[in-house]
Amino acid sequence: MTPEPNPAAAPVQQEILSPETARDVAPQIPAAGRRPPRPKWLQRTVSVFVIVLCLELGLFLLIYPWTDAWTTNYFSLIMPLKFQPVWRQLWNNGFVRGAVSGLGLVNVWIAVAEALQMYVGDRAD
Repeated sequence: MTPEPNPAAAPVQQEILSPETARDVAPQIPAAGRRPPRPKWLQRTVSVFVIVLCLELGLFLLIYPWTDAWTTNYFSLIMPLKFQPVWRQLWNNGFVRGAVSGLGLVNVWIAVAEALQMYVGDRAD
């Protein structure tokens, strides 16, 4: 058994949901895909964190493959004994070391670019 709708309540409900009332009461939501800008201190903190992380990782990847520790680290011994000779030969190959150093150089470049962008961005403000 469904309850009978109250005809006196319908106009009140219609008035609450009218577009004029909804426009006045609704919160102001930014346009789709647009966010309010982040605080300046947060942008600077994130930039400094990215710069330090990329610079440290880049310098490590740039230098470490050319040290003696490269040949005896965990990853050089990770393969099963059956594949050890081939893996060690590949691991100690100059081209592989150069590729890893190249990744380090890319990280250093990202750190420098981010630092310059942060510096130039501050000067423009």
